[in-house]
Amino acid sequence: MGKIHFPKPAKLIISMISSDVYLFNFFKEALIKSFSKIDLESNIQPFNFTNYYEKEFGKDLKQKLFSFDSLIKPDYLPEIKKITNGLENNLIKNNIKEDISLHKRKINLDPGYISLNKFILASTKNGPSRIYLNNGIYAEITLRFINKSFVPCEYTYSNYKTLEYINFLNTVRQRYKLQLRSVR
Repeated sequence: MGKIHFPKPAKLIISMISSDVYLFNFFKEALIKSFSKIDLESNIQPFNFTNYYEKEFGKDLKQKLFSFDSLIKPDYLPEIKKITNGLENNLIKNNIKEDISLHKRKINLDPGYISLNKFILASTKNGPSRIYLNNGIYAEITLRFINKSFVPCEYTYSNYKTLEYINFLNTVRQRYKLQLRSVR
């Protein structure tokens, strides 16, 4: 019989996708209040890999990734996804005073985490490569860490296959390794 081992704390990553880059800073502040300060953030990258979000968010979409200073328990991911879903749906209605449609989201917030050997994303959608966690939230291994770098899986979204994001996530992993050393 195998011995039970609990996972080490993980590094929280949140992706933002929107056609309005102003929203990145607005939601960045909301995420800091909800989770912790941001220690690393990617450059803004064009999100032109699919038209899946175009009806909801418009054209000329952009994406940015944020890494948070505080480590999380991996089993907290469903709760984090519920928080980000709430931010998507509620903050715009309550806080942005511009003339925007309140019937559609204006930003997509996708939380995930990095461990030493993988990058996981949370989703509310089931699929053949997703594992049910709880409270209607699924997880998917998006990247695996092999031979000193993150490597896409066969079902990895194209935006996470870009060299820019793989390099960014490798940098986040290096920071995470240093954090784990200080936690011990």
